[in-house]
Amino acid sequence: MASFDFSKLDASIKETEEWLVRELSSVRTGRATPSILDTVKPEVYGSRQAVHQVASVTIEDSRSLRIVPWDKSLTKNIEKAITDADLGVGLATDDQGLRVTFPELTSERRTMLLKVAGEKVEQARITLRGHRTDAIKAIEAAEKEGGMGKDDVTRFKEEVQKKIDKANEALDALGKRKEAEVSQ
Repeated sequence: MASFDFSKLDASIKETEEWLVRELSSVRTGRATPSILDTVKPEVYGSRQAVHQVASVTIEDSRSLRIVPWDKSLTKNIEKAITDADLGVGLATDDQGLRVTFPELTSERRTMLLKVAGEKVEQARITLRGHRTDAIKAIEAAEKEGGMGKDDVTRFKEEVQKKIDKANEALDALGKRKEAEVSQ
């Protein structure tokens, strides 16, 4: 009985799911989440570093974050980086550091965020289809080399489709969770 190594497909699927999680975390909801600052990299001592590497980031309440730089001289650089990132958040500086406030979402903004989240889920689905195509081509190549029979090929193709279907369900669940977050 022939065998096929699904590890490359499994790794690709996992990578796609992780990508979607990262992308969806950058879609801002009305709630204060430190992950929104993951893409913000202020200029620090001649290089760019993530905010959480140069300051403590805590949630003050449901609509605001507190950023306390470990070196107070970095406050202006962090403030500039957040402003430049255009995250749609309010920013106030005080003697302790910075306060990032998340405004209430308008219905137009919610609609736009839902659309962005949907596009990200669709991008992930397209990537999965590419992974499915690659796996099927690998199976067909192995068949041409004489390593497996028709029954094996059919069984492996079905297994690929099952893995892709399961991954699509996981992507849908991530999308629905984000949709619920934005709609609150």
